[in-house]
Amino acid sequence: MPSQSPVKVPRRIARTVLNALRGGVVPRIGLQYVAVGRKAEIDALLGDVESVAEGGASFRFITGRYGSGKSFLIQTIRSYVMDRGFAVADADLAPERRHHGTNGQGLATYRELMQNLATKTMPEGGALTLLLDRWIAALRADAAAEAACRGIPAEGPAFQALAEAALQRTVASLGEVLYGYEFSSLMLRYFRAAESGCDEDRAHVVKWLRGEYLTKAEARADLGIGLIVTDDNWYDVLKLFTLFLKGAGYAGLIVFIDELINLYKIPNSISRQYNYEKILSMYNDTLQGKARWLGIVMGGTPQAVEDRRRGLYSYEALRSRLASGRFSSEGRRDLLSPVIALEPLTPEELLVLTEKLAAMHAGLYGRDSGLTEADLARFLKLEFDREGADTHMTPREIIRDFIELLNLLMQHPDLTADAVLASGDFVQTLDSVSAGAVPAQDPGIRRLDGFTL
Repeated sequence: MPSQSPVKVPRRIARTVLNALRGGVVPRIGLQYVAVGRKAEIDALLGDVESVAEGGASFRFITGRYGSGKSFLIQTIRSYVMDRGFAVADADLAPERRHHGTNGQGLATYRELMQNLATKTMPEGGALTLLLDRWIAALRADAAAEAACRGIPAEGPAFQALAEAALQRTVASLGEVLYGYEFSSLMLRYFRAAESGCDEDRAHVVKWLRGEYLTKAEARADLGIGLIVTDDNWYDVLKLFTLFLKGAGYAGLIVFIDELINLYKIPNSISRQYNYEKILSMYNDTLQGKARWLGIVMGGTPQAVEDRRRGLYSYEALRSRLASGRFSSEGRRDLLSPVIALEPLTPEELLVLTEKLAAMHAGLYGRDSGLTEADLARFLKLEFDREGADTHMTPREIIRDFIELLNLLMQHPDLTADAVLASGDFVQTLDSVSAGAVPAQDPGIRRLDGFTL
């Protein structure tokens, strides 16, 4: 059996990771146990994160065909930045979630981002209330320290005044930003509600931040402000919330938006252009320094970005900003450019990946698969020799098949790796596996040359 990882994977995480990967989706936890390769891409994106931590902003696109590891890379970066003190928010675009819409589609994306707001202590999302309560606790701690220096009791009107003064200092800079006054009023209301124990007022503020008010009249009645989050202003509110997060002690906010293909699929050309115009506005905003402590990463297929008829490149202002220059070529990529195009994992990286999966599977079920390194190499060779591998083979298919192999060996002790791999039934043809899953226009990845494992 290949050498196993010295790190013991908790059973709950191992089960989540293996079930998710077998089902063709990327788990939100445990990726550090199976991550391989992508070092250059990760280093480039973490360079952006350092810039954001220093008060800047960044915007990147990651492209890769279905199953190439694009979403996996996004989730890996998500885990890294949470460990570095950032809050993160992520959303997958869908027919009902876009950047812009006339029927709440842009607002739906904002709501998804806020619902999936996560931190290191709540990595699976739903951290909005936690963030607000942490901010309240930090304000009280600052006020308590100042009160101790002044000999003021840590309760009562005098202490309350100190705490509110600390709050005003935190949100003072927001008043200079669009909607900053209204946002500051909300934060003050939340603080007073928390101090007085008024759960109803706290719930109203959380409802506003989640974008759940439908009319200004409703917001005015509950909160005293005539502003709500809408399709048009959700990005401006997100920038305000980022400034708040910085004041609450976080390094910033990193936003991940995947599945740009759903913008490509919008049938109405005018609606598509409005969405691309919104992306251009966000792109310009971050790169021109109008946003601070904010990083944005968007993922999509090459088709969704590069198609000049329906993709991002159909919007000339975006194409002129995102297209590669004349000197980049295959094997010589500019990883500081706005678009990072994923290259296939190498055979060596895939071998390491199968070793990690086998070790995780053995730890979860308490049964070693008995696979040797030669077995793993044989498995990979079968995968790359199968019909259609030249243009359609992706890590998703390889991982799915490998976990199936591990499951079969575990459930049928009488089976051997030789028997399964030699049967001819294990590796299905690509046509039967992914018919209709990949758009015909989506360019496939290159065949890995020199596969000599």
